Order: sequence, then structure tokens, then C-alpha cells
Amino acid sequence: MNETMTMAAASAAPTQRAAGARRAQLPILALVCAVTALLPLVMQDVYLQNVLILTLMYAALSQSWNILAGYCGQISLGHALYFGVGAYAASFLFAGYGITPWLGLLVGAVLSAGLALVLGYVCFGLKGHYFAIATMVIAEIGLLLVHNSELFGAALGIHWPLGADSWSSMQFARTKLPYIYLALALFVLTWLATYAIEGSRWGFWWRAIKDDPEAAESLGVEVFRSKMAAAAVSAFFTAAGGAFYAAYVAYVDPESVMSFRFSLLFALPAVLGGIGTLWGPAVGALILIPITELTRSYVGGSGSGLDLIIYGGLIMIVALVKPEGLLSLVRPGGAKA
Repeated sequence: MNETMTMAAASAAPTQRAAGARRAQLPILALVCAVTALLPLVMQDVYLQNVLILTLMYAALSQSWNILAGYCGQISLGHALYFGVGAYAASFLFAGYGITPWLGLLVGAVLSAGLALVLGYVCFGLKGHYFAIATMVIAEIGLLLVHNSELFGAALGIHWPLGADSWSSMQFARTKLPYIYLALALFVLTWLATYAIEGSRWGFWWRAIKDDPEAAESLGVEVFRSKMAAAAVSAFFTAAGGAFYAAYVAYVDPESVMSFRFSLLFALPAVLGGIGTLWGPAVGALILIPITELTRSYVGGSGSGLDLIIYGGLIMIVALVKPEGLLSLVRPGGAKA
């Protein structure tokens, strides 16, 4: 009897530790939010504030990509398409009809989720690198379509009409503080959605699909529906980030929101920090985005390509030394969530 109870307690111990580790993530998030919210009060430099905004934004966007690629195992190289849909939806509605960017953000996010379902229905029959190539090609087609569409300003893009500082128009010319808090809110919402899904049935299904789709399906996992759900959620938050970015720069054109480099920028932080983890995208963005901005400003300019060389070098080092990502350095047993 005692031996049976001991065995049961031993088998329950890993589950209890995992549950405790999961609960500990929320206080960590609260601490990160508190530090980030107070940081602008001591960091008055506008340039550094801009770096902070971009870091938070790309942390959220990389987490969005991570939902589909990191948890479900569907590597996408076409998320710039959803980013562009969100940016153009908010810009088109605000510049053309005066509709608040908040509604434009929601419209773009819903449209992107629907588009992801359509593309997923077509592409989820492909496996491995064929799926990745398909997403990249579709995103490039979307770029060309917008580039030649007079409705969306073609190559000239859409300029946002400038007005007084207002939360309803999401425009703030006098200070960047509101954009910092908006970017922080975007990151927190994306993180919380990932956190909630990770501990749900969908989260367990996604990880099972990532490990072995055939085995997961034999155990009753609805593989196709799970992939479709992951694609829709991922696209929704990616488009929300696109709408925020459009409001921040007050201008969009095809190359500035739909080029292939955005798809790479969404993927690289997660790969560097730890793909399929809660904090991997944030850690990766905290390293990559400041390096990018500082390199462009102080070393070689935007066209030097030095930032891309640094990207490649970091990814090569991580792939050779710690393929699980940087989080595996501080998490026993690897970087898997």
C-alpha cells in the first residue's frame, strides 16, 4: 500500500512542478510590465523610446508567429501578408473614411484570420518545407497585388491625415509615451493569449501535432482543425500588430509593411530565444531589435546589410551551440514549454 502511494506521489511530482512553473509565469509578466511601464520615465531620449516601441512590437509579432510555427510546427514565411492586411485595413478606413484605427485594427485582424483559414484550407495538405515555400509565395503574390492596386494607393501607399493628439485616432505627435504603452498592451495581450492556449486542450493538441501528426491523429487529435485554429489566431494578432505599426508611422506602402523581411523579422526572435516557448520571442526581440536599430543608426546605415550579417551570425551560433534557443541556457531540460 505504502509502495503504491509512493509511486503515485512520484508520478504526480513532475506534473505539480510543471503546474507551479506555469503559475510562476504570471508574476514574471507583471514584473516585466511594471519595469517597462516605468522605463520611459527615466529614459527621455526619443530615439531610445523608438527602439523600445519596436522591441515590444516585434516581441508581440514574433509571439504571434510562434503560435503557428512554434507550438503547431507549421513554419510560415508569409506572415508579412497578415501584417500588411492589418496595416492597410486601418490605413484605408482612417485615411479614406475617417473611421477610427481601433475599428480598423479589429477589421484587419478579422480579415486576416479569415484569410488564414482560406489559405490554410489550401496549404495544410503540404508538409515541411513545401508549406513554408507556399506561404512565402502567397505573401509575395499579395505584395504584387497591392503594389498594382490603385484602390490602396499602389506603390505610393496611403498617408495618414495628421491631426491633434488623440487616442481615438491613435496619433500622438508630441510624445511617444502612448505608443510605448500601446505596444506593451499588444505584447501583453498576445502573451496572455498564448499562455491561455498553451494550457488548454488546443495547446496540447498543437504540441502533439508538432511532434508527430500521424501519431496525434491516431490518438484522436483533430489535426486539420487544430492547424486551422492556430493559423487564425496567429494571423489575428499579426494583423493587429500591422495596424498598430501603421498608426505609429502614419504611412504605409507595399514595401514598408509587406516585404519578405518582415516575415523573417517575425520568425528570427522566436528562433533565437526559443521556439515554442512563452518567453522565447520576447528574449529574441530584446536582443535582435536593438542590435538592428543601433547598427543602422551608428554603424553602416540602413543599406549596409550589417544588421543582416549580425542576424545570420547569431542564428548560426545558436543553431550550432543551443538549437533549442537561448532560453535553454536557463531552463533545465531544454526550452520547450
